Amino acid sequence: MRTEILLGDEAAALGALHAGIGGSFAYPGTPATELQEYMFLMKRNYPGVYIEWSANEKAAYEAALGMSYIWKRAIVSMKHVGLNVAADAFINSAVTGVNAGMVIMVADDPGMHSSQNEQDSRFYAEFARVPCFEPSNQQEAYDMTLEAFRFSEEVKLPVMIRLVTRLAHSRAIITTETPVKHTPLKKGHDWKKWTLLPANARFRFQKLTELQPELAAYSNKSAFQKLSIPENGASTGVIASGIGYNYLMENSDLASLPILKIGVYPLPGNLLKSLTRNLAEVMIIENGYPFVESRLQSIVQNPSLKVRGRLTGDLPATGELTPDLVRKAFGKKTKQPAFTVPENLVVNRPPRLCDGCAHKEVYNILDEIREEFPEMTVFSDIGCYTLGALRTPPSIESCVCMGASVGMAKGAANGGLTYSVAVIGDSTFLHSGIPTLLKAAGDNSPFTIIILDNGTVGMTGGQDVPIPGERIEKFVAALGVPEEHVKVLIPIRIHHEKNVQIMREELKYRGLSVIIARRECIQLVKTKLKKQKKS
Repeated sequence: MRTEILLGDEAAALGALHAGIGGSFAYPGTPATELQEYMFLMKRNYPGVYIEWSANEKAAYEAALGMSYIWKRAIVSMKHVGLNVAADAFINSAVTGVNAGMVIMVADDPGMHSSQNEQDSRFYAEFARVPCFEPSNQQEAYDMTLEAFRFSEEVKLPVMIRLVTRLAHSRAIITTETPVKHTPLKKGHDWKKWTLLPANARFRFQKLTELQPELAAYSNKSAFQKLSIPENGASTGVIASGIGYNYLMENSDLASLPILKIGVYPLPGNLLKSLTRNLAEVMIIENGYPFVESRLQSIVQNPSLKVRGRLTGDLPATGELTPDLVRKAFGKKTKQPAFTVPENLVVNRPPRLCDGCAHKEVYNILDEIREEFPEMTVFSDIGCYTLGALRTPPSIESCVCMGASVGMAKGAANGGLTYSVAVIGDSTFLHSGIPTLLKAAGDNSPFTIIILDNGTVGMTGGQDVPIPGERIEKFVAALGVPEEHVKVLIPIRIHHEKNVQIMREELKYRGLSVIIARRECIQLVKTKLKKQKKS
């Protein structure tokens, strides 16, 4: 046993390594990225572990499932909206089950620090009917990952671990266990289990349904649940899940209430009934959607019990919780800070594109072209370039989800928009832009796609893209885009007039065109120069 100071993401990663995984698969996305970054950092100590940045979350999930199929433990990690992409494989893997242990670590983002929504992944676990662990601290992130692999093999199901931003991105001291060795390759499979023809799928789904009481029994007995009912006659109790338990315990005068800490799902029905049996009201503290709150009465069936939480307005309906918000929910005054920060001490600095960023020049081109084509609409995507929305005036007019720029631009063009433009990064294009481009090439839809090829996944820290940039134009042409309308330009000021002319010509073309704006990410260039100076 030894101690480490780790982020929540890193604690889960180390737990997976110590569980003896054969592989770790991921697509970068805040607040989950650091798990896989830590895997790469530790690879020298675990040479037998295969580690990969996958093309997207679905590809990552399926690769992890394939490793489980050959009896090697695997972990897959992603942010909450990434689970939408992986949902097809995730839901069906609950029906097939797993061979070796398989864990999916999903990092949710209450408060939307770096996301389009704050969806709660516990609903996905319930929907798939698989177990879910929700740590309240970094030590539990490590311990639960070890236990998740063990339990996954016991029940032959994938197991979810749900982190949230505040836990994923904060550090604490953890105590580690002795690592176990890699699971040996084992042969022999039940082909019917893994082949979801309707007859097989019906049988497997029935098995999954029959397994639910066992999962509930495990939840009720798990050491990660903690029920405390002091003999003080209190009529108000608390149910706190995950990091919400920390926010409760920060208020020491509330710690004497009857409390159930939840760390494992499905919900522990017996413990919920034990807590609420003699209570008049219960406060639900959960950092996310009102998952427990919306399901409590159906479990305890106590009409006289008053349930309070996000749904009742005692806690905010959206955003992250804090110790002060929890305190206010109980009608208590918040503690005054030791000092007051003067107003306007720090000038507000909204995020912006880096100095020297190639995306800036692309937007300069589009802004100039817009004067000539005022009806032009620019649909954008997920990446650094979304910051084009903060330019004055905005250079882009949408950002919905990965790959949506291509789909929306195509739909708008098919609906009659004359100058429809999609702006998408190289990694995002390879992640989710290809299927729509394939159809657009087939019917030669009249719009322009601009692929911002900076050679990296810039927004999340500079991870590798699946294929080198110079192969993108060959790939695009192979999908059926006319080669004369696949253009590569270098977005730099000295080429501005030439690039404007290319853009102008492709906008006027009444068919599909693809412009690849290629220049290396400025942060990547800086990193390379620093390494060169050191060497």
